[in-house]
Amino acid sequence: MTQHQGDPAPTTGAADAYLAGLRERLAADGSVVTATTWRERPVMIGSRADRKARWFGTKAELFVFAAAVPEVDQALLVAYTGWALEYAKNLRSGLAGARNATMVLPALVTANAQPAARKWAAQDGRLLGTSLIGRPITVETSGTGVTRVTMYRGGSMYGGMFTGHVLEKAALYFS
Repeated sequence: MTQHQGDPAPTTGAADAYLAGLRERLAADGSVVTATTWRERPVMIGSRADRKARWFGTKAELFVFAAAVPEVDQALLVAYTGWALEYAKNLRSGLAGARNATMVLPALVTANAQPAARKWAAQDGRLLGTSLIGRPITVETSGTGVTRVTMYRGGSMYGGMFTGHVLEKAALYFS
């Protein structure tokens, strides 16, 4: 009997290690970590809610979605971001816009992010309705660890009151 060797599965060791570290960072910061699937891929979800006096009592919910994929192009990142925004819309608590804001960090972890995907991730937030803002992230890993994290790092046209908080959390989580 002859056995045929199939194509080996893409190595995800570096991406899996990154996701394990991300899970630890989310949990250490007080996020609730759960999971779901998108396009038959496991997705880690971290969620937390913060309320600060300087936000005039508004509650800011933050959702982090992270999944490992072999390669990221702009179309995949756009689709994933749209899915994450819709998913977070169904998870959030409270009434939309009634002193509630929802921020979403959809991250794809990969060995190869195309330049167009990185450029799209580096732009300002994506809106869904009036109180749901997404800031996509690409994380490129290698056998030795993270080589590049691409996300928006500037000022804000959308969600200005919460942007500093969200970017601080993103920097903490996506190191």
